[in-house]
Amino acid sequence: MRVVLADDERMVRTALRAILSAERGIDVVGEATTGAEAVSVVRDLKPDVVLMDVRMPEVDGIRATEQILRTMSAPPRVVVVTTFENDAYVYEALRAGAAGFLLKRADADELVQAVRLVARSDSLLFPAAVRA
Repeated sequence: MRVVLADDERMVRTALRAILSAERGIDVVGEATTGAEAVSVVRDLKPDVVLMDVRMPEVDGIRATEQILRTMSAPPRVVVVTTFENDAYVYEALRAGAAGFLLKRADADELVQAVRLVARSDSLLFPAAVRA
């Protein structure tokens, strides 16, 4: 499966790439550092899954997710990834059409599982992101 990483922090993108590239069947095909760049990269590369940071320059991850899902005929599955345990972000991400929401503190196995789950059309909410 083809994955694009969208995060304004190089260290985060590098870590995500290292984890995912070590997995059989997962190919990180592109990266973006802003929401606007994410929209462009995703349109050009047509990945299966996008890992999208919530807060990025120019266009935030929620708006970028909306643009991708609204304008592509065969859009990818988007997992919104963030450090923020904020119910409003979860709600906004899901309302924008994201297939999942994952906290950056998730371990490597949870990250890989999230990508595989959404790629097969399941949905994902990292348990700590949803408070009762």
